Amino acid sequence: MTSDASAFRRGAPAADKNAEMSFGLRFNRLFGCCLALAVAAVSFSASAAGATSFVPPGKGPLSPVLARLAKPAVAAEGLAAQADAAGVPRSGPGGLLREGRRLVVTARLEAGSLTALPELQTTGAEVVSTGAGGQTATLAVAPEDLEAIAAVPGVRAIWEQREPLVYGIGEGTCEGGAVVSEGLWQLRVNEAREAFGLRGSGRTVGVLSDSYNRDTGAATDAQEDVASGDLTGAANPCVGQQLPVDVVAEGPAEGGDEGRAMLQIVHDLVPEARLAFATAFLSEESFAKNIERLARPVSAGGAGADVIVDDVGWPEEPFFQDGPIAVAVNKVTSEGVSYFSAAGNDNLFDGEGHEIASWEAPEFRDAGSCPSAVGVTEIHCMDFDPGTGTDATYGITVEPESTLTLDLQWAEPWFGVESDLDAFLLDEAGQVLTESVRNNVSVGRPAEVIAWENESSEPARVQLVVNRCFATCNPAASPTAKPRLKLALLENGGGVEEVEYPVSSGTDVVGPTIFGHAGAAAAMSVGAVPFTTNSVPEEYSSRGPVRHEYGPVQGASPAPRLAAPETIEKPDFVATDCGVTTFFAFLAGGKWRFCGTSAAAPHAAAVAALMLQRNSTLAPAEVRAKLAGTARPVGSFGSDAIGAGLIDAVNALEGTSPSEPAPVKVPPDTAVPTPFQPAPSPIERPPGANVAHPETTILRHPPKLVHTRHPRVRVVFRFGSDQGSVTFLCKVDRSPFVPCSARFVRRLGPGRHVLKVEAHGAAGLTDPTPAVFRFRIVRR
Repeated sequence: MTSDASAFRRGAPAADKNAEMSFGLRFNRLFGCCLALAVAAVSFSASAAGATSFVPPGKGPLSPVLARLAKPAVAAEGLAAQADAAGVPRSGPGGLLREGRRLVVTARLEAGSLTALPELQTTGAEVVSTGAGGQTATLAVAPEDLEAIAAVPGVRAIWEQREPLVYGIGEGTCEGGAVVSEGLWQLRVNEAREAFGLRGSGRTVGVLSDSYNRDTGAATDAQEDVASGDLTGAANPCVGQQLPVDVVAEGPAEGGDEGRAMLQIVHDLVPEARLAFATAFLSEESFAKNIERLARPVSAGGAGADVIVDDVGWPEEPFFQDGPIAVAVNKVTSEGVSYFSAAGNDNLFDGEGHEIASWEAPEFRDAGSCPSAVGVTEIHCMDFDPGTGTDATYGITVEPESTLTLDLQWAEPWFGVESDLDAFLLDEAGQVLTESVRNNVSVGRPAEVIAWENESSEPARVQLVVNRCFATCNPAASPTAKPRLKLALLENGGGVEEVEYPVSSGTDVVGPTIFGHAGAAAAMSVGAVPFTTNSVPEEYSSRGPVRHEYGPVQGASPAPRLAAPETIEKPDFVATDCGVTTFFAFLAGGKWRFCGTSAAAPHAAAVAALMLQRNSTLAPAEVRAKLAGTARPVGSFGSDAIGAGLIDAVNALEGTSPSEPAPVKVPPDTAVPTPFQPAPSPIERPPGANVAHPETTILRHPPKLVHTRHPRVRVVFRFGSDQGSVTFLCKVDRSPFVPCSARFVRRLGPGRHVLKVEAHGAAGLTDPTPAVFRFRIVRR
């Protein structure tokens, strides 16, 4: 879903969960290292150290987390201390979205209260964007100004924004640059380009992700990528590739440049297409507006994109209706733009092969009891047992050094919320670890999100409790409403070992995790298949389908209920991930590999650009139909995992009638000379071919930038190889290589660090190109 921003980037995990704190997710999967899916606009409350009792909502506009941060003693602290006081991770999944030391928050205003914006600004707030017909505003606010802003007339509720998720993991010529993703061969784009004489000329592909050229620690920057032929620009040495990338809106300073990696993939497949970028990380409202900016004609100040692709998902995007981002997708699609989105990296398997990443019940079932530690004023906890028994808790086993991010939503429309559900996380002894208890009726969003980190070296069994709050608990909430509800584990493919209810039973449904704009009917949702095989999808690639019960969010009025629930089959199809880039996201065998649905989605978008070059009159629905109708099966997997199958560019182009005579194929001897030559596709290697030396992969690693308040911080790595029965040798900084296990743990102090690891095979051969990870530890 570049979901790797802490908005939901739909790709592989962006920052790993194995450092002292948890970091943002993206839909890119560095084989367990990162997810650029961003966590934002979610209410995480209560510290892991102990929110021990229920906090009733309705005590003013500030959410419980912001109320803690507004206390003068807390507001005066540093960023890390503020996060600790608020009971949230210091960064990443569940971390607070900031602009400098200012918090990014969302305020819901009374109808007609846009006049409150000037007064909000005089109290210290910076207006980032407005939405919902002027009844919500995203603000950047210093913690010490929160109480003054909450006192402004017309402010109904204020809650924190969380970092979004990003769903994100070559060698070349003038057909893509110094490195080229193996998707060029796996999707048969090389054959299609030669057969039809197409390179994407005349088409514009827009990318939405975290940032384009912000990461000062990356192996390359944008200018170097242009010079090597891996992006378009004035210094690109190849004919017809000199137009610069149109950066409509750059991302935040701390961005990881996943957007640039996505643009490299597009350029690998359609090297003569124009490229554009806009960030999806500032807020949900700005994400939606940037979709429209990319689609707007150049003459009207836009990028004129024919195809748009994103890899970001925000946790509070609704499960049961199209939210504002999906509405923007619907709009540009109706205007003729083909829109692709990363499906997400949230699928999970337990030890018995069950897909366990979500749980859904047709209505709220009252267990008639609650665990005593919850301390609620009315005892109306959810019964998770689908049978005749009752069970007021839902057990989850969290992996060591991993963060649990749990998104609970129910089927009521935005701005028409009648039910107030509260979520509590208990330890095995039944004591409250953390909670999310905001006033959903006031906020107008039917969602609660919990983030909790298991800091131990052992799995932790925790229990979810969901209570229905009304009467004295919240007089504004309905005492009778019992809506359909669903919880999703936004784990970017890892972090949870098992759940108490792992299979669908009766009317309860377990498994699907595609949601938000990636689940919109107008969007083409893309799952991931590794470049090394055509027979299985990535285990982490999110599954469908999607269920909608309400119309789209329009302004601040609640949407009507649909005449009948709508089932939307997702994903639409699958494409390549884990291909090579010049810098993103992890080194394996001397190559930077980019995994996750964040990487798959731009592959699909590039094929669409070829189709539109061949026939510019194709409507988005026709692009979807041709891609789906010509896709290849992926093993025996069903549509919930792979949609229509693996995209096949040759078949798609053969089924696309040209809008004008196809260009004459240029003979090979007239091609622009270049010193680079593309590597053969791994899937084309002869059966039984042996690789004598093992290849080393870093499956998990800490973030590139680790913050700590301690003299030393614990970092965790996990290693793998393409061969069995290997051992590993590790080298940290200037120390020599020494034997190490597949799970490698060290405590390190502040400074820049380099880890190198090489696999040693059973045949006695060692990987000649160790996997390398560079990171920095900063003490606050």
